Amino acid sequence: MRYNSLADFLARGKPLLVKGPVALIFAEDDVEVASTLRHHLDLGFLHVVAFMPDSFDLPTDLEAEVHRVTYACGLPSDVFTAINKVIKAATPNCWLYYCYNAEYLFFPFSETRGVRELLNFHAEERRSAMLTYVVDLYAADLQTDPNAVTLKHAMLDRSGYFAQARADPATHKPLERQLDFFGGLRWRLEEHVPRASRRIDRISLFRAKSSLVLGPTHQFSDPEYNTYACPWHHNLTAAVCSFRAAKALRRNPGSREAINTLACQNSVRFEWTSRQLLDLGLIEPGQWF
Repeated sequence: MRYNSLADFLARGKPLLVKGPVALIFAEDDVEVASTLRHHLDLGFLHVVAFMPDSFDLPTDLEAEVHRVTYACGLPSDVFTAINKVIKAATPNCWLYYCYNAEYLFFPFSETRGVRELLNFHAEERRSAMLTYVVDLYAADLQTDPNAVTLKHAMLDRSGYFAQARADPATHKPLERQLDFFGGLRWRLEEHVPRASRRIDRISLFRAKSSLVLGPTHQFSDPEYNTYACPWHHNLTAAVCSFRAAKALRRNPGSREAINTLACQNSVRFEWTSRQLLDLGLIEPGQWF
């Protein structure tokens, strides 16, 4: 199905936004759009919606499987505007997910279990949102892959991830069960990354409700949505493995000239498995076995 604009999608696409899970994928550029869409289709999302300009091409098989919305995603504010309008249009409790092109969702046992199983269990634990870590992927050889994107030889950092207490802006006291997470390229090369873009925590999976608003810091208006776990035990977490930071570092003239390689002594080959992410402690199964 094809929609001519966001308004057209919100008018004619509301039947898609009843239960979910629905994946909202925003193409900021034309890098690995097809592989991103295929990955999320394979995870079992009920609907995959691609927001992208008309100038971007899609293979014929994806045109038949994906709901394509003509939309410019060049500005961060454009993406947040679209997500918030979709939240408002969706039936309350509909599961939604969002990411950008060249980003790939992984969760515990995702090779053998679908995203609907994951969210059914999460809902049984009375959770309406799931913390995901944005794990930076990158090419080690920038001569071979000048835009820092390669699926075949993708690398990630095996260590160097940490969390800090998140303070209430009004009282400056730590917020309950909320942390700011850091690591990957955004931490190692922080001098080239704006302060507002250094965190790697994102609530990518969440249930819609009428009063919910996603802010420009990837945090929601409902504080409980921003928590990493419920009060009584640890919950499932997932990861969005992303080339987005690597692309930005190569696109920006200052960082492109200053950085000869994105690899470091803690770089390892990404195996494209949830097992590797579990072993590295980047996702956890909680009580789901």
